[in-house]
Amino acid sequence: MNFPYGIPMTFASLGLIEPLLRALEALGYQTPTPVQTQAIPPVLAGRDLM
Repeated sequence: MNFPYGIPMTFASLGLIEPLLRALEALGYQTPTPVQTQAIPPVLAGRDLM
């Protein structure tokens, strides 16, 4: 996967709560997809997403 500026985004840096971070880790997910990195912040801010 190509990351902007060569630095991978993490789920923690997206502001997810600890229970979700633990669940993602338990399922083996390490980094969010490009779509997730763009979609999660607006959703957490309470904005609509289409």
